[in-house]
Amino acid sequence: MEFHKATEEDVNSIMNIIRQAQDYFKEQGINQWQDNYPNSEIVKNDIKNKNGYVLLKNNIIVGTVVVSFDGEKNYEYVYGGKWVSSGAYAVIHRIAIDSNNKGLGLSSIIIKNIEKICLNKEVHSIKIDTHKENISMQNMLVKNGFKYCGLIYLENKSERVAFEKSL
Repeated sequence: MEFHKATEEDVNSIMNIIRQAQDYFKEQGINQWQDNYPNSEIVKNDIKNKNGYVLLKNNIIVGTVVVSFDGEKNYEYVYGGKWVSSGAYAVIHRIAIDSNNKGLGLSSIIIKNIEKICLNKEVHSIKIDTHKENISMQNMLVKNGFKYCGLIYLENKSERVAFEKSL
């Protein structure tokens, strides 16, 4: 397994994985990642900002994620709970695994790689949010040591469940 920053050449593979996730959410009746989000422009912007990463298995992209250390304005207020910490943190967005590779623990491998990046930057907190109906993501987060912190709201007023892990 190899985990590294995504490049412009990775956009098509990343978008293929994202489309698989969008189809899965639609099939499950989960209103997450619908309405042309995320799209290739967002992915290209993630790469340009050096926040996009890919996980490779046998030189094939099998996972994608965005990691940012720039904060998240939607995380200013947590409803029905509170963040574990108040210091510097990484934010995980748009984590997805290729459909043919689900159930192999690849999301956990991505999380472990993000933890290493954080510790190298002396950042000891990771925050993430997901749709309240995305139970598989919530289970993966809990399995990897994330704690439920409450609810946050996106700019479009969509509700998301928020999690944090201290390192």
